[in-house]
Amino acid sequence: MSTSLFDISGKNAIVTGGNGGIGLAIAEGFAANGVNLLIIGRNEEKNSLAISRLEKFGTNIFSLAADISQESEVKRVIDYANTGLNSVDILVNNAGINIRKPPQDFSVEEWDSVISVNLKSAFLMSQKVYPLMKQINGGKIINVGSMYSVFGSDWSAAYSSSKAGLVQLSKSLATSWAKDNIQVNTILPGWIKTDLTAPIESLFPDRFDIINRRIPIGRWGEPEDLIGVTIFLASFASNYLTGTSIPVDGGYSSF
Repeated sequence: MSTSLFDISGKNAIVTGGNGGIGLAIAEGFAANGVNLLIIGRNEEKNSLAISRLEKFGTNIFSLAADISQESEVKRVIDYANTGLNSVDILVNNAGINIRKPPQDFSVEEWDSVISVNLKSAFLMSQKVYPLMKQINGGKIINVGSMYSVFGSDWSAAYSSSKAGLVQLSKSLATSWAKDNIQVNTILPGWIKTDLTAPIESLFPDRFDIINRRIPIGRWGEPEDLIGVTIFLASFASNYLTGTSIPVDGGYSSF
């Protein structure tokens, strides 16, 4: 098989939540393979640190602080991307937050905040980037879901609902935009070491132990474990793959 199938050099990508964790690892994987990037994150300081980490690869790297759960902010992001990158070939919807508590204890404000950041932002970003991708006759949209896209959760009802919604959003967009040569897929990370999951070991030690025993590979994932599948979904190699979900969980969901 020709390695050119996986060549993404010269492509232009937006990565939301790209200033840390999985998003930063994906951004680094892209930059190392010649992709020009716009990193979206709400924290200016983290954005600057991410830029410093990515500049060594020599591609064009930009960042923008924005609340992409708001339509006006998403329009600003897309305008900025169109100016800085000239076009958008790849969109990675990775921005996400979590609130861990029993469902009966959620306030409406907490529920809305999780759904807005995790699901609404992915819809808005995809909707607004669509004309740019259609203009260049194709594109790749990669949504970062979770194993909780398919599992229930007793302590993260809003998070699991939002991530399940991402799977259905991907299927719907894939169906709608296939005619425009835009492929839309979802990655389902398992237990990955990030700032979002870091408190689990100390706050929920019993649950942490159960998680460890269930992962067949025998370890939690690192953000870098998501790079390969993301490059595949961003490349020509995945041109006939759309509307699907790919678990990257060390075998956690196998039983």
